[in-house]
Amino acid sequence: MIDMLVLCTANSCRSVLAEELLAAQLTELGVTARVSSAGLGPPGWPALPEVVELLSARGIDVTWHRSIQANADVLNAADLVLAMTREHLRFAAVTAPATWPRTFTLRELVRLGSRIGPRAARQSLAAWLGLAHANRERRDLLGDRETDDIADPIGGPPDAFAALATELQILIAHLTSLVWPPWVVERELPGVAASNPRPSRGITTAPVLRP
Repeated sequence: MIDMLVLCTANSCRSVLAEELLAAQLTELGVTARVSSAGLGPPGWPALPEVVELLSARGIDVTWHRSIQANADVLNAADLVLAMTREHLRFAAVTAPATWPRTFTLRELVRLGSRIGPRAARQSLAAWLGLAHANRERRDLLGDRETDDIADPIGGPPDAFAALATELQILIAHLTSLVWPPWVVERELPGVAASNPRPSRGITTAPVLRP
């Protein structure tokens, strides 16, 4: 089973939304995977009220959520780490260097994945990520690149959280179409209906955009 980790600053906003929206998309596709999230900050914080409200409107309850602090063990356990910004990407690359080839910002992976095309029927996720990573260099981790970052809505305009949810849904839909195109889903899960029960406590089964 594929394990995916979404990484942000406090694990109370962006990563929680992305985790749940990704899990819901995978469930709709009939894909079985573990999706979790973590942050750079201290553990134990609940999801922001705005996030709870947005997800509740989609039938998803995250009142149970408490933040998890990312460390080397958490990062190394993931087959794919999706960072919300380059800052989070750098944190992962420094904290758990071996994870860098499978750690991308969400926007970056959508961009690189669009270039290499969808995963082939018999291609592993690791092999596909290897192609996406092929031309990256450590020096590319330096500096800021707004096109790779998903902005933090905290302190923004009133509609910033809704805009974040929409942005994440578009990016996630595109990412899943690249990683789990129909021929991959059919091969990996023949005859499985596009609806799977989701485990509890944060581990969830779960148009071309150019950021």
